[in-house]
Amino acid sequence: METNLKIGTRGSPLALAQAQILLAMLRGHHPDLTAEVIVISTTGDRIQDRALSEAGGKGLFTKEIEEALLAGTIDCAVHSMKDMPTLLPEGLVISCLLPREDPRDAFFSLKAKTLDDLPAGAVIGTSSLRRQAIILARRPDLKITLLRGNVGTRLKKMESGVVDATLLAVAGLNRLGLGHLVKNILEPDVMLPAVAQGAVGIELRAADTRVRNLLAAVHCPVTELRVTAERAFLEVMDGSCKTPLAALMSVPDAQHNVRFDVLVARPDGSDVKKASRQARVSDMREARQLGLQVGEELKAQLPKEYFSNY
Repeated sequence: METNLKIGTRGSPLALAQAQILLAMLRGHHPDLTAEVIVISTTGDRIQDRALSEAGGKGLFTKEIEEALLAGTIDCAVHSMKDMPTLLPEGLVISCLLPREDPRDAFFSLKAKTLDDLPAGAVIGTSSLRRQAIILARRPDLKITLLRGNVGTRLKKMESGVVDATLLAVAGLNRLGLGHLVKNILEPDVMLPAVAQGAVGIELRAADTRVRNLLAAVHCPVTELRVTAERAFLEVMDGSCKTPLAALMSVPDAQHNVRFDVLVARPDGSDVKKASRQARVSDMREARQLGLQVGEELKAQLPKEYFSNY
């Protein structure tokens, strides 16, 4: 029996690619599925002249899409989980996470092979406060300038000399079929990824059992474990775009052992705080508990005025 499914997404090349990945996976399990991808313009897409942290934060990429979900215009929405606020609107849930892509960042420059090779005073383009803070903590002699737009836009600006270097998520490049462009990957000990980077989540109405059952076939429990821990850390720390935060839980081994690394810093790269924990995580409760505990421990090390100046 044919089943209609309306999938909402942003209109960026990566967002559309992620929607098509979901569609292909669903059709592998539901061959008779008929689906439509509906592009929804978000506030975050329309703002290109300033950092999102100045305009309102993570919800800028989700508000209009979630409104369409609640209104019944779409049945589910495809999101990059790193863009998702920690709290969802009442009545909506993330019931499905696709298998996670490589969460690391890639370094691009025509002047250097690595971040450490850049000459003093070189300009790095990024819109991420996390990347900015980690870069300045490691190389305070470098200059950071706002660089927004899709992959092609950012690389063209680097090639034309507007910036000397930029960073892009490996996951996005792989999903766009541009993984061959990646020559230099920054390992997590150098550039800890954003919370849930590389993970794609599917949001739907909590009461919609039909769509929930459709999506269950493509859900990845391992990705859910990792994202649950990382987002629990985000929840404790702040959760806004104004806080440079990073977190990564490793893939559990056969004994369910994981490594969990987190970081918080000021936007100027000063006063970086890190924590790392080895733990055993076999279910969502343990994953969430790990994220909350490490978050509380790290937060306890921070002075009360740590986040007050920005």
